[in-house]
Amino acid sequence: MPVAADREVPGLIVKFGNYPLHHGGVGAIRSLGRLGVPMYAITEDRYTPAAVSRHLTGAFPWPTTGAEEPERLVEGLLRVARRIGRPTVLIPTDEEAAVLIAEHQKPLGDAGFLFPRVEPELPRRLASKQGLHELCVEHGIASPAAAFPESIGDIKEFAATAVFPVVAKNREAFTRRTRPAVNGTTRIETPGGLLSLARDWGGRPGVILQEYLPREQAEDWIVHAYFDVDSTPLAMFTGVKVRSWPPHAGMTANAYVVDNPELADLAARFIKQIGFTGIIDLDLRFDRRDGQYKLLDFNPRMGAQFRLFESESGIDVVRAMHLHLTGRPVPEGEQRAGHRYVVENIDLPALLAYRRSGYTTPHAPTHASGTELAWLAADDMKPFFTMLARFVRPGAKHLYQLWRTNRRGSTTS
Repeated sequence: MPVAADREVPGLIVKFGNYPLHHGGVGAIRSLGRLGVPMYAITEDRYTPAAVSRHLTGAFPWPTTGAEEPERLVEGLLRVARRIGRPTVLIPTDEEAAVLIAEHQKPLGDAGFLFPRVEPELPRRLASKQGLHELCVEHGIASPAAAFPESIGDIKEFAATAVFPVVAKNREAFTRRTRPAVNGTTRIETPGGLLSLARDWGGRPGVILQEYLPREQAEDWIVHAYFDVDSTPLAMFTGVKVRSWPPHAGMTANAYVVDNPELADLAARFIKQIGFTGIIDLDLRFDRRDGQYKLLDFNPRMGAQFRLFESESGIDVVRAMHLHLTGRPVPEGEQRAGHRYVVENIDLPALLAYRRSGYTTPHAPTHASGTELAWLAADDMKPFFTMLARFVRPGAKHLYQLWRTNRRGSTTS
């Protein structure tokens, strides 16, 4: 039975920062566009993969860095609202957008935008590595042991007593584009390696230093869901990450849908405790040493790989949100177990890296029940070719830089 979406209410992809090769935005445009929902997107220019999708009604080229003053970004969204001219569902694809929407609900709501009405301060706290860790401790959710150094002296004290390797991450999502301490999750092998990196972090290091969960003793899991105003899940999905890029520390490159009721219950309980409303994308690592799922990241918005998950009734988290916000029921249905998701431009280097390391995921099915490609779609080919055209030089350079960053942290002594 086809999903009966409200075709009078468009969707708008909201993103801040310069990352034109974002497959999640293309996936959301296709997901709702295939239902006949008019789709709009904020894009870096008119030649991004999202901008050329046949399912896009209109692009709003608006180059941003993600570091602008919030008032300027709100004003820009209000201009977009006037141009669309009717109620529109907002679909944020990054933490900056999710936090901005949550903290400016009145002007955006008055402009006709539709979005989950979450507690205004909660998305910022969840997107913060320190804020998330504190919430996990408060509500009894397992997470890796962590330290939050406030000075170089704190880092030296940590280095003298910590068990290595450790993991370094940017503490706040909102400094990653202006003052990043590390380019993504970085494994550091030795105290000397930590002190070497710390020389670039200044007097107030914006990092979290986290316990390393050995990949040989761990499994990476993901949860995507949509929750209503009572923090009740209207759509809930679980899956296992097979490969990521950079290896074991980056975005999903290859993943499978795997039923995991224990993980679904854990996520639903945590969301109920904190009172969150809207879409979530969680990354957890199962630590075989103590049998616990440890929460690594909480993205209070649509995840880039959300199209991995669709129920037998045709519902993914973006469709669930659009249906709910337009007053329509969200059909129930089991997730498509065994379905696979592949991000073509990063899965090949990830595959080569994982083969060298010999790492495999025990819960991945031997054969996929179906495959969803991030970029290539028979009914929408232009985004794939646009991705290829824009990816070759800058994309390869970016992958190399990410790889070198992780190797620097791993090999410095």
